Amino acid sequence: MRLLIATHNRGKFKEYREIFADLPLDLVTLDDVGIRDDVDETGATFAENARLKAAHSARQSNLLTLADDSGLEVDALGGEPGVRSKRYAGENATDAERIAFLLDRMREVPRAERAARFRCTICIAMPDGTLYETDGSCEGEIIFAPRGTNGFGYDPIFLFPERGVTMAELSDEEKNKISHRAHAAQGARTILQQISAPL
Repeated sequence: MRLLIATHNRGKFKEYREIFADLPLDLVTLDDVGIRDDVDETGATFAENARLKAAHSARQSNLLTLADDSGLEVDALGGEPGVRSKRYAGENATDAERIAFLLDRMREVPRAERAARFRCTICIAMPDGTLYETDGSCEGEIIFAPRGTNGFGYDPIFLFPERGVTMAELSDEEKNKISHRAHAAQGARTILQQISAPL
């Protein structure tokens, strides 16, 4: 079964390829099927944005399509950056620039008040317009300086206090068990197994 992962992000695609490695799926990206445009993420929630991306890409490709929207919510910032995680420091900011911008905004926040979570909503869209959704999250805190190189986005400043490591210090195998995307993807696995038979 061919499954379009509606992303241009190779890091995200790599995670999904590893999470779904034991399923009979042929995973492809937007680039693989010649879709170059990005969907405007105009939704007010992760779920709305995931739906927009999945439905749009399924229509364009005529393939079963998985899209997600995910981001970081920081309590001390009133839940920011939230759905604006990718655009928080500007439309074309790099991961390093986003991290620097967020850390600057949290400069005066003490460790006891740096609770945060990653959230992810996955939407699976069929070419006929049928949609399925699943959510995942993981709790942690924002540290004062980046640590680790295995990851992308805000991973280097997101600490799992009980483990003493950041998301970017986890191995791929560990991350694909405990991350927000991994939790949402477990629900997606169940959905994919249920709908694969008629396809």
